[in-house]
Amino acid sequence: MKLVFMGTPDFSVPVLQALAARHDIVAVYTQPPRPAGRGKDLRPTPVHAAATALGLPVRHPISLKSPEDHAAFAALDADAAVVVAYGLLLPQAILDAPRHGCLNIHASLLPRWRGAAPIHRAIMAGDAETGICIMQMEAGLDTGPVLLREATPIGAEETTQDLHDRLSQMGAHLILTALDRLPTLTPEPQPAEGITYAAKIDKLEARIDWSRPATEIDRQIRALSPFPGAWCMAGGERLKLLRSRLGTGEGPPGTVLNGLTIACGTGAIDITLAQREGKKAQSPQDLLNGYSLPARLD
Repeated sequence: MKLVFMGTPDFSVPVLQALAARHDIVAVYTQPPRPAGRGKDLRPTPVHAAATALGLPVRHPISLKSPEDHAAFAALDADAAVVVAYGLLLPQAILDAPRHGCLNIHASLLPRWRGAAPIHRAIMAGDAETGICIMQMEAGLDTGPVLLREATPIGAEETTQDLHDRLSQMGAHLILTALDRLPTLTPEPQPAEGITYAAKIDKLEARIDWSRPATEIDRQIRALSPFPGAWCMAGGERLKLLRSRLGTGEGPPGTVLNGLTIACGTGAIDITLAQREGKKAQSPQDLLNGYSLPARLD
């Protein structure tokens, strides 16, 4: 098929690579290069870099609102557009241009967790499972009918990074199946019940409140790993906590019980990966080698 691909972050790259191996990608749309690093040099997006490596033509408009943008997109004469974490709203003229419309790969079991941060929110809420939906796009925010869906359990110690990588590969496989079966698929409208919205993660959510139950703090740590990273104060130093599991023990909230086992409002958690300021992420054994935690974390 003649496809347009529209995506931006790392999550989108395996999908682009899988499609390029099977289909004719006539154009790749991504966000414009942004200043990054100490020198603030313009850095292309992960999708831009991957498309260049594959020898694919790249476009990075600031928006898709103008008639000229619509005409340039329509002139590609695509069978379908595949959209995954692109980052721009698609006007109706863009949605209507490909023969089979625009297909979105969304990392949740719609209608649960529509919106910007479905992976983080599923872990933070303690969902038992999540998955991938291939959705026929329409003007609303993740409201379109679903063509295919696949569920997967969320592991007890899985972080957002872990789940992100698994779902990206699932999305790549499922979109290939959807394109192979496209003429026979029946779009299934999303139910009106069970709608939730995955609001963008705010850095203010990252500070740990040790008075909360261990189950909630464990989910917070795993959901915010690697970015922005849940954190607490260890003496006068900020300590980022990147991996955890439910532990055993009790004490006043924030008390260091043993190694990196920390008492919570109810229960305790084991920190299995942490990062001091200016240091690399470390296991508890490496972190505590030559470093003494205070008796209580704040």
